[in-house]
Amino acid sequence: MNQETSVINTTLLRQGRWLPAIVFMTAVIACSDPEATLSTLDTDAVILAFGDSLTYGTGAGRENGYPARLATMTKREVINAGNPGELSAAGRERLPGLLARHRPDLVILCHGGNDILRQRSADTAAANLTAMIRMIRDSGSEVLLIAVPEPGLFPSAASFYSDVARETGTPIIVDALADILSSPALKADAVHPNKSGYAELAQAIMTKLQDTGAL
Repeated sequence: MNQETSVINTTLLRQGRWLPAIVFMTAVIACSDPEATLSTLDTDAVILAFGDSLTYGTGAGRENGYPARLATMTKREVINAGNPGELSAAGRERLPGLLARHRPDLVILCHGGNDILRQRSADTAAANLTAMIRMIRDSGSEVLLIAVPEPGLFPSAASFYSDVARETGTPIIVDALADILSSPALKADAVHPNKSGYAELAQAIMTKLQDTGAL
């Protein structure tokens, strides 16, 4: 850079003409942190699918839920630990026993939907999810979070899931369930996928596992 160009650039900066560009670049840098990754799953790895009815497979049957589909796709053991109707507070109490019993390498955490349906505190649900993530990591396992949508004509993920993922550095699938439950062809009722919907969810999880390096 020559002296004349340097003087011009300094003048522009002093005049504030570069301020919008600086703000924009700062925002890009702030949003471009690398996504959280997962360790590669060995062929004998155990995956614990933990949650409520969305994990159990309500709407299609346990045998057609996403854990069964994911086991076939990943060629790994996937344990279905879904408990229909469970609130996140109860899930927080149930989780430690399952971690001790199965010693999973990865936990897929999809919980909090009943808190949303029963209009329980979002802050409490977020705190319970955060506590569960800490339990999982303290046990030596890793975790993938799945966001549950708020019901409505156009379902969208409850915002506290992304907050929890950001604060804990947890990889998250934000829109898969919302997209599935927005399609009449993929849902059994307002809050549960059908057989095809669970297959779509399993595929979304499979893709995320590949993107994060787990597979």
